[in-house]
Amino acid sequence: MIHPHTELRFINEEKGIGVVATQFIPKGTIVWAFDQLDQLFSIDEVHEMQPFFRNFIDKYSYRDQVGNYILCWDHSRFVNHSYHSNCVSTAYNFELAVRDIYPGEELTDDYGYLNLTEPFYAPAEAGSDRAAVFPDDLLHYYKLWDAQLRSAFTRFNLVPQPLSELIERKYQDKVRMVAAGTEEMNSILNCYYDPEKKMAA
Repeated sequence: MIHPHTELRFINEEKGIGVVATQFIPKGTIVWAFDQLDQLFSIDEVHEMQPFFRNFIDKYSYRDQVGNYILCWDHSRFVNHSYHSNCVSTAYNFELAVRDIYPGEELTDDYGYLNLTEPFYAPAEAGSDRAAVFPDDLLHYYKLWDAQLRSAFTRFNLVPQPLSELIERKYQDKVRMVAAGTEEMNSILNCYYDPEKKMAA
């Protein structure tokens, strides 16, 4: 589920629509959390789909650490890419705002941590030397994203958390300790799906 203080808006001709904040969302806020309405499809299920549905899944889903395709039920599937994203995935099945997000500002993800099946080419952005997202970007940029998440977690207990009840039970104690600074955060690298490891198994 996406943060309640967001809505879909037209961004531009190139991007189309995107997700925009309607109120201030401070750094450290859960901006998205996996919930029971999100749909999960195995690799085999996607391969058996008709091309129309398979293309839809490829466009609007992300993949978890075992290769399942996750299709979000709400407008979170329309979050656009940025090499300087203001949201970052955690190893706990939710995303955090890694900086303050202001009303009217677009929420963005770096598609590099979403386990793409093929490269995604996006326009260059100032301050980034990247011109494409690759399926193995997590292996190359996880330290940067971990640093952003550690900083965001220092704000976790100081900001409103309307999605906190959606933190999965198996992660609740760990997240509480990470936010309190009493336990080390699990790396975003835990989200990486390695297709070669899957084939070897």
